[in-house]
Amino acid sequence: MSDPPAGGPSGEPTGGSVGEPEPAAGSAPVAEQELAGEPEPFEEPGLAGEPAHPHPMAAGGPSGGPTGADVGVSEAAAVEADTADVVEAAGRFRIYMGAAPGVGKSFAMLNEGQRRARRGADVVVAFAEPHGRPLTAELLAGLEMVPRKVVEYRGARFEEMDLDAVLARHPKVALVDELAHTNVPGSGRNAKRWQDVLELLDAGIDVITTVNIQHLESLADAVERMTGTKVRERVPDDVVRRADQIELVDSSPEQLRRRMLHGNVYPLEKVPQALTHFFRTDNLIALRELALRFLADETEEELLEHLRRHQAAVVWETSERILVAVTSAPGTDMLLRRAARLAARAKGELAVLHVQSDDGVGVGHSLDDLKELAQALGAHWHQVLDDNPARAIATFASEHQITQIVIGSSQRSRWQELTGGGSVVRRVLREAAKVGIDVHVIARRQLPPGDADDEARLSPTGDETSAVADKIPEG
Repeated sequence: MSDPPAGGPSGEPTGGSVGEPEPAAGSAPVAEQELAGEPEPFEEPGLAGEPAHPHPMAAGGPSGGPTGADVGVSEAAAVEADTADVVEAAGRFRIYMGAAPGVGKSFAMLNEGQRRARRGADVVVAFAEPHGRPLTAELLAGLEMVPRKVVEYRGARFEEMDLDAVLARHPKVALVDELAHTNVPGSGRNAKRWQDVLELLDAGIDVITTVNIQHLESLADAVERMTGTKVRERVPDDVVRRADQIELVDSSPEQLRRRMLHGNVYPLEKVPQALTHFFRTDNLIALRELALRFLADETEEELLEHLRRHQAAVVWETSERILVAVTSAPGTDMLLRRAARLAARAKGELAVLHVQSDDGVGVGHSLDDLKELAQALGAHWHQVLDDNPARAIATFASEHQITQIVIGSSQRSRWQELTGGGSVVRRVLREAAKVGIDVHVIARRQLPPGDADDEARLSPTGDETSAVADKIPEG
């Protein structure tokens, strides 16, 4: 997204909203620029109007064979048929998320509404707030707007979204700005706009909305501490995570501050206070990182779900995901702590798996103790039923895109292994090698605090690499 011009020929600030770049000379109108959201539909030359580059045989050959246009239509139809089951629809609930006010969320939402309307979708503006930004207001032109409800409250008049009117109109798509907004008392049955949005979704209406990262319930307190600004309007995380698609409308801190100086975010008289308080560079950097991390987590979950449906047998190492297999045997708490250190060093997620079987019965720590420890270490606890622990561990690892497995060394004698079907550790190594997952075998010992565990790292092929035995010197 490019920066807006510094000003007109006389140097005065140009109008427009954050996230609404002025078109360069000769460029398409702003309303047609693709800032975010769905791309324009592909149009094969010859399908609508004259071909851009007529084929020499466009008029047909002497033998009356297929023309170039026919070939183009056939190829396009074949591509459409092949991809119809692969390309997903835009989704019923879509959120444009920003790191701070003024990055261009409303502009992006209205821009998508215009594109969908041009393609014939039944789109209405249930509520949109341009905040005095001319280019955002221009995008309202041509869109049907549901009349707002006017409410008297404490001697003042307020306008709110008329939920019942939108439900009665029942469009295909409703554009609803400011998901975190608190409704004026007496304006309707819901206190929060996100509750209105859930009603629209339950009624079968697709919703496109906007929200800033500081309004998420799990992050609001942290934002208050960082910025010193009270966050009064909040949205439950599960409402945001319910969205089919979340689009980040991004802007660098320097770019956003320049736009404020140009008067593209707030009135010029409010800019100095904003730049020295909420919109300080350090605040904007922190808010942007929060937004990027939240979207990265959502993208990771989306990728894992896709791979579970389509390519569960292939490990995609987009990030480290570490699995530690635990039992109630003595020394398992040390194993769990060692796995947590490995995950922390790799900046990866840690999953803890307990397989309920006869092989997992021990006399050491109870499972409740291990669950409590896992929670304290920030790990996710999982439990499965299977008489074959090695198979269960490998299956779980493959289904959850685990990149490294951590297991404790075998405590069974060689005779027990020969008569009992072999070592569980060796079976895990064989199963993990089939799907290309690394395995760490940790010495299961109860050591004084401060001592390190012995580790033997094995490659997916089962070849042993150098053993690691880091000892902390005494004294």
